[in-house]
Amino acid sequence: MTGALFEITFYLTAPFWLLMIFAPHWGTTTRIVSSPLTVLPVLAVYLVLALPVFPELWTAVSNPDIDAFRDLAALGNGAGALWAQVIAWDLLLGQWMFLQARKLAVSPLVMGPLLVLTILLSPFGLLIFLVIRAVRQSKRAEAADATSGTAIPGRADGTAVR
Repeated sequence: MTGALFEITFYLTAPFWLLMIFAPHWGTTTRIVSSPLTVLPVLAVYLVLALPVFPELWTAVSNPDIDAFRDLAALGNGAGALWAQVIAWDLLLGQWMFLQARKLAVSPLVMGPLLVLTILLSPFGLLIFLVIRAVRQSKRAEAADATSGTAIPGRADGTAVR
């Protein structure tokens, strides 16, 4: 049963990833991925896997030690629980990135591959997205300043001192 739960974990999140990657402009996609409830099925799997190994899990997280994590990951339920936790976190992270990208008008041609990278290696996907987000926010702020007609403090011509 542990192996089946491990394998099904990703497939519980796949529909949401597929919507964000292949149907980003569909109104229903935004409505669905705006909810954190998308991770509930994965959290149910997490609980089923984590409860039998709760003492080992608690030891690993309450007093972090590499050997305690190795011991936990060596247990089928332990590895499965860790995997379910990662999958749930990745989905929430991907949903946040998707929603932020929509607000900032980041092209789906950029976000699709970036979401795939986030599925596979979420820290790399997040780092790249944070750079894109910072650049987009900066450009939006500059555009807003330019169109508002207000002078930017710093120079007589209205350009900012950097």
